[in-house]
Amino acid sequence: MEIVRILIADGDAESREGMKEALTAEGYECDIAADGICAIKLFRRVDYDLVILDFDLPELDGRNVCRQFRKVSDIPIIVVTARCGVDDRLYGFELGADDFLPKPVSHAELVARVRVFLHRSKGLKLSVPEKISYSGLFIDTLSRTVYIDDREIQLTPKEYNLLFFLSQNPNKAFSRDMLLTQVWGYDFVGSDRTVDTHIKSLRESIKPYDKNIVTVWGFGYKFIP
Repeated sequence: MEIVRILIADGDAESREGMKEALTAEGYECDIAADGICAIKLFRRVDYDLVILDFDLPELDGRNVCRQFRKVSDIPIIVVTARCGVDDRLYGFELGADDFLPKPVSHAELVARVRVFLHRSKGLKLSVPEKISYSGLFIDTLSRTVYIDDREIQLTPKEYNLLFFLSQNPNKAFSRDMLLTQVWGYDFVGSDRTVDTHIKSLRESIKPYDKNIVTVWGFGYKFIP
């Protein structure tokens, strides 16, 4: 049986122990971190399949932890927080969070969402060529490196996956829901505004080729070489 490892980073002892108990009962292996520093140390040592992250962590704020995770991994991140308003969620999506659950957390809902994420988070469902090239835009898929006019640029894992998927399917329009399923790799259970947020940041990163990603109004996006 495949072992599934989950990192639970929560500043509240009762909350993190409750989530660990609920997930352990489902057969998942869970590590817990009481602060942001501990969370980052564990993340560097263990190959986790999913992270449950409290934004209000001591020592190092959970938002900074999320940002650090996203620099090196596109692992699903579920944020548990007492502040779950629209602005809070949109800012979290910009940082790279995938979903939000309000506190106090419903353990039944948490388990259900974890199941969905783990079932669908198998990465891009495409055969991967060694390189993709459109004029001055070059993607080295072996190293997951992107070059603009021979200049290497830095993308987050999600931004890279989004660019890769769209460029692999030129001139095809994809709805936001389709992009969430194909790029994020699971049935997204939060706001589809996260696609808009990542498209915006991706366009900023790939200028002057940002206009190659075209908005299909009322539907989604497509890549035009």
